[in-house]
Amino acid sequence: MKRRNFVRNSAAAGIGLSVLGIYSCKQEKKEKTEETEMADNETVMEPFFKLSLAQWSVHRMIWNGEMDPYAFASKAKEWGFGGLEYVSQLYDKELKADNYSAEAMAAFVDKSNSEAEKHGMQNVLIMIDGQGDLATSDAAERKKAAENHFKWVDAASAMGCHAIRVNLAGSTEPEEWIPNSVDGLSQLAAYAKEKNINILVENHGGLSSNAAMLAEVMTKVGMDNCGTLPDFGNFCIRRNDPEDYASGCAERYDLYKGVEELMPFAKAVSAKTHNFDEAGNETEIDYTRMMQIVKDAGYTGFIGVEYEGDELGEAEGIMATKTLMLKSAAEIT
Repeated sequence: MKRRNFVRNSAAAGIGLSVLGIYSCKQEKKEKTEETEMADNETVMEPFFKLSLAQWSVHRMIWNGEMDPYAFASKAKEWGFGGLEYVSQLYDKELKADNYSAEAMAAFVDKSNSEAEKHGMQNVLIMIDGQGDLATSDAAERKKAAENHFKWVDAASAMGCHAIRVNLAGSTEPEEWIPNSVDGLSQLAAYAKEKNINILVENHGGLSSNAAMLAEVMTKVGMDNCGTLPDFGNFCIRRNDPEDYASGCAERYDLYKGVEELMPFAKAVSAKTHNFDEAGNETEIDYTRMMQIVKDAGYTGFIGVEYEGDELGEAEGIMATKTLMLKSAAEIT
């Protein structure tokens, strides 16, 4: 009513200005509404997980000298990641040469922390290789392997990581592998518990890629700080030639069933990729299905990009994987 009275009593020029003002106000409100809707949509589109980068994704660049391993934080930041997943063997050149001395380990920790802090990155975990077989049938060797990992537990604690990833190699018979694994992990997890560090097992070839058996090991260990790191692509139990990785897989566990069985124990997740089709999809893994499994398990932590293909360069493969992860996350319910 007030608006009608005002328009009726206004001069022609006043009418024009009033209408213009009303239009501008409406347009401004419309634009603000659209901006609000866009902001709401962006909030809805936020992934259910946090993005980390597995350092193995750049192992070729490090090995051929193109990239210093301590440039990991800066590159991960540049590529849009928030978390760092270190790989112990990529620092072997300096650490192994000094027999993993306390001084060498301290230098690794200090340099890594300095770079992570400089670039505002979060240290998530360290993937450990080459420290002995935690599932060997030799009890003395098993104990030694567990103790070899202690220095990495200490390093992870000093770096603010929540976990180290270990392997369960050393025996090939299920009736030996399961109790050996339980014992090796229990020894290591008991030490790590005092440091507030989780011990995570990845399905990483051999019997560890039999998800049902690995889940059985987790249940038998029964410790809060011992869990899994499901990898989307590492489900080859037996290769055609154990000495030749490129020989192909002779026995493979169902990857979707495997991830589903490992997720109840998961404290980290690895998004493995190799090659992509023209639409940007992984050629052997249905990422939408895989991400749905992870989300359905109630997981909201870091998912690490681990590009391991050879058709794209490492930087390109990393970004392709990240794009696929975000696209798949937006498509699931």
